[in-house]
Amino acid sequence: MKQFTTPTRDQVAPANQEIFDSLHKALGFVPNLYAAIAHSENGLVKYIAYQNAKTSLSNKEKEAVNLIVSQVNNCIYCQSAHTVLGKMNGFTDDQILEIRNGNGPDAKLNALVALAAGITKSRGNAEPALVDDFFAQGYTNENLVDLVLQVSDKTAMNYLHNLTKIPVDFPLAPALETKALVS
Repeated sequence: MKQFTTPTRDQVAPANQEIFDSLHKALGFVPNLYAAIAHSENGLVKYIAYQNAKTSLSNKEKEAVNLIVSQVNNCIYCQSAHTVLGKMNGFTDDQILEIRNGNGPDAKLNALVALAAGITKSRGNAEPALVDDFFAQGYTNENLVDLVLQVSDKTAMNYLHNLTKIPVDFPLAPALETKALVS
């Protein structure tokens, strides 16, 4: 397989150079997976707009989805990045491991995590009981649409990393003792 490299600022289009500068200013570095997207002249701006679009899900809910989808898709890069972001959004280390194992820390987040896992594992054909529980916990049709969009966002990044094997530049997420969701 051809080696996929992480481009430097000087190797990307001028519009991507501006995004690199913004990321460096905000984060102190340009995450390797974002740099990989910059191989496409239009990909990085398109992805960041999609990722930052308004949603009915809270940041904490988005991180729960990102964690479980990355676990199901076996993406160590995104598991690692979203462990950091999950902590920034109020999850404890134990809660992050719980989510990656398919269990939310309360009934509402549990329904969200279970449905996100079900959507990911079944390619959108989740069990009706998972959908029913999602709605029973107070989620709406809008939330369901936004959940599917969040799953698609994270799945795209999981696939990109799983294909390219770009080096992980976040502290590595701990391995799970139970890998029941990864099949």
